[in-house]
Amino acid sequence: MGRLNASNELAACHCRMCRNWGGGPMLAIDCADKMKISNETSVTRYPSSEWAERGFCTHCGTHLFYYLKPANQYHLPIGLLEASASFNFTHQIFIDEKPDYYEFKNETHNMTAADVFAHFEEG
Repeated sequence: MGRLNASNELAACHCRMCRNWGGGPMLAIDCADKMKISNETSVTRYPSSEWAERGFCTHCGTHLFYYLKPANQYHLPIGLLEASASFNFTHQIFIDEKPDYYEFKNETHNMTAADVFAHFEEG
């Protein structure tokens, strides 16, 4: 992928698109605009909404990132990173779209879809 300077805060997104994309909630870290892709020819960007793109490897199909266009912000699935790195599970978004068949035991800051959209309108 290239160079990375990311937050150590891990988030879960429960929106329908993330669950459809990965088969479950997306567990990701926020890399803001610090991620640099070294070989964009190996990456396909799928415009999943007016405000976001999802990137995957053209060769193997691995999910690489969720890119929030208005904020120029990349979110990387945690599984792409070293397991030995220290991350803190701090928040969950689209909690109102989370199905009842799973639950995380961690205490986190939870945001509904309305909370998420309001947050980005403020910023």
